[in-house]
Amino acid sequence: MEHSKQLRKLRQRRAFRVRKRTRSTTERPRLSVARSHKHISVQVIDDESGRTLASASSLDKGLSGQLKSGGNATAAQAVGKAIAERALAAGISAVCFDRGPYRYHGRVAALANAAREGGLSF
Repeated sequence: MEHSKQLRKLRQRRAFRVRKRTRSTTERPRLSVARSHKHISVQVIDDESGRTLASASSLDKGLSGQLKSGGNATAAQAVGKAIAERALAAGISAVCFDRGPYRYHGRVAALANAAREGGLSF
């Protein structure tokens, strides 16, 4: 029990450290990544108004039918392309990337590269 509390605290501390360096504005909202062992999701968030402008997840009905597994790099690429399409449809072309407590490696990097290829700039 104590060990899991300590891990949660450390993860939260890493997320705050990353988030304090990624300042988002109305013109350049924050692209926030959340991942688990089985799935990955991403949101475009306007911090000034506190609203989610676009979101995509490996649990979405359109994406989950195409994916064999929601927790691998190919799923992350599909989610990255989907968020790029949805953000561009909402009129957002530039975002600041918030990786949260996760390293920019593997699934997180695959998602970011797919979003860049889809037309987002960060």
